[in-house]
Amino acid sequence: MQNTLISVTETSQVGEARRMAMAIASQLKFTETERGRVGIVVTEIAGNLVKHATDSELLLRIIRFNDREGLEILALDKGAGMDNVSECLRDGFSTGGTPGTGLGAISRLADFFDIYSLPAIGTAVMAHLWATPPKNATDLKVGGVNIALASEEVCGDDWAVITIETGRHLVIVADGLGHGELAREASNAAISVAKEHYRCCPKEILELMHKALRSTRGAAVAISLLDLERQLAHFVGVGNIAGSIVTSVSRSMVSYNGIVGHQIRKLQEFTYPFPLGATLILSSDGLATGWKIDRYPGLITKHPSLIAGVLYRDFKRLRDDVTVVAVRA
Repeated sequence: MQNTLISVTETSQVGEARRMAMAIASQLKFTETERGRVGIVVTEIAGNLVKHATDSELLLRIIRFNDREGLEILALDKGAGMDNVSECLRDGFSTGGTPGTGLGAISRLADFFDIYSLPAIGTAVMAHLWATPPKNATDLKVGGVNIALASEEVCGDDWAVITIETGRHLVIVADGLGHGELAREASNAAISVAKEHYRCCPKEILELMHKALRSTRGAAVAISLLDLERQLAHFVGVGNIAGSIVTSVSRSMVSYNGIVGHQIRKLQEFTYPFPLGATLILSSDGLATGWKIDRYPGLITKHPSLIAGVLYRDFKRLRDDVTVVAVRA
């Protein structure tokens, strides 16, 4: 679930972003026509970052739904932002002396498009492209950012959302101790246990992880079982994975100190209200905990990938891997 991260601050990096996106599209067996669509969208998005943005990044991620695979393109910047997003999406609108077809073209070519912008804060743009779009909708929208420490090739965090059945989903974030391959090994092992024992309750899954991770560095882990029919979230956590349920207010979830695989002093599963429309946000300690969603008017109504992306952009710690997962019923 690791994102491919591309810094886009100059024109030469637009071509690099396009090549990397096209390579992923080829890996996903996109047709030549669909690869062309990917190339246009990435070129437009990256080009806009160079022209209008500062401190900008492009994140690419493979997304899956049932047997379908697609590409998520997430552009994040700390530029001037937009006073009127709808006006900026209109064909012919331009602030840079260009034809003004960029955002409008992206929104038409993408299978799904969403945007969030605040003046003087920055903009986040998201596009989904599928070779064959999924036919059935899901009762859960999922977004995530998983980025390695700059000095590492792989992220020591991992995450997953596992559908047990309609209306019941497991959400897991694991942060392997340290960074790099050995940390990734521990977090991967935790996710593998969850995938094998997904019908167990969160506390039982974490106990099984504790046994399975003894030969690894160990990890911080948080697991939430979302029961949408009963509008409940069952949660268990060990270590510094932060969990919050956001409705009109934000409510933190309780984790205990320890390292899964090495030392757990106390393990307790908690149950929280999770009304329809609520958003669950889990993050590793690569994300600072000082964020408040109400400082971003309207963000909570956007696609969870935009929520995860904006929090990553504004609160990432540069000395660690970072994972942010947002899930909305």
